[in-house]
Amino acid sequence: MALKPLKIGIVMDPIASITPYKDSSLAMLLEAGRRGAEIHYMEQKDLSLVSGKALGQSTLLQVRDDNDDWYTLGESQSIELGDLDAILMRKDPPFDMEYVYTTYILDRAKLAGALIVNDPQALRDMNEKAYTAWFPDITPTTLVTRSMDEMKAFLAEHGHVVAKPLDGMGGRSIFVIRQGDKNANVVFETLTDYGRQFAMAQVFIPEISAGDKRILLIEGEAVPYALARIPSDEDNRGNMVAGAAAVGQAMSERDHEICARVGPALKDAGVIFAGIDVIGDYLTEVNVTSPTGIRELDKQFDLNIAGLMFDAIEAKK
Repeated sequence: MALKPLKIGIVMDPIASITPYKDSSLAMLLEAGRRGAEIHYMEQKDLSLVSGKALGQSTLLQVRDDNDDWYTLGESQSIELGDLDAILMRKDPPFDMEYVYTTYILDRAKLAGALIVNDPQALRDMNEKAYTAWFPDITPTTLVTRSMDEMKAFLAEHGHVVAKPLDGMGGRSIFVIRQGDKNANVVFETLTDYGRQFAMAQVFIPEISAGDKRILLIEGEAVPYALARIPSDEDNRGNMVAGAAAVGQAMSERDHEICARVGPALKDAGVIFAGIDVIGDYLTEVNVTSPTGIRELDKQFDLNIAGLMFDAIEAKK
């Protein structure tokens, strides 16, 4: 266990732009504050590499659980990222080359002694949609391709599919298509950019009507409740930003089986905090970049998920 308060860095989107009552990064920062941590706030633009040394222009940060006044920024200073005990990488997707460059800087901070949550290599390797291919026995039948013809054949074979980009988030550009849909061709053209980029298609899972379940894992162990994001009557997508209702529920036996398959791989890769998505009996996504759901589950079940995460961080320092 840590013998003194930690120095915690966070790389995130502008803190002024978050929605406090449902922001998981704020939940983590609040827990860091409760533990007396010195919090160093940074955005991607504040990071740099100088002769191989990872540096950050950090601003000291204080946070409060107040939807109208949730943060105070203090002194700004240049620091060596390796001097921090841990750095929370909480920048939301898109996972673009700027994100990749950021992980290179965090790799150098890791070599200098900082614990990165989550490990930079895992952030690069585990695309939230494509990484499900490592667990084909627990995922729906899936196609990843640049070929519009292969997309069309997949739809013809299965009759009812979900098509989506590999780098999307929050339900953006997700399409549910049935055989005979006259919009299918334009959807495949758009997602693949006429064969110039990879996209994904999965067999449609009818159980989406009962919710797209987000299950949070800490060091490969599941939090004991899932957050079912139930689509509205006007939408197919189980994403809260798309209007889905968030309903906490006990995990099913199948949920536990899926976590038992995925959890060890996440832990081995240095993923301290992850969120997996489950529809019906199937794993559909593995999110290691900036998983959400802490605030909703904490509120519904009187949990402290960020506390469990910081227990894991402190045990490593």
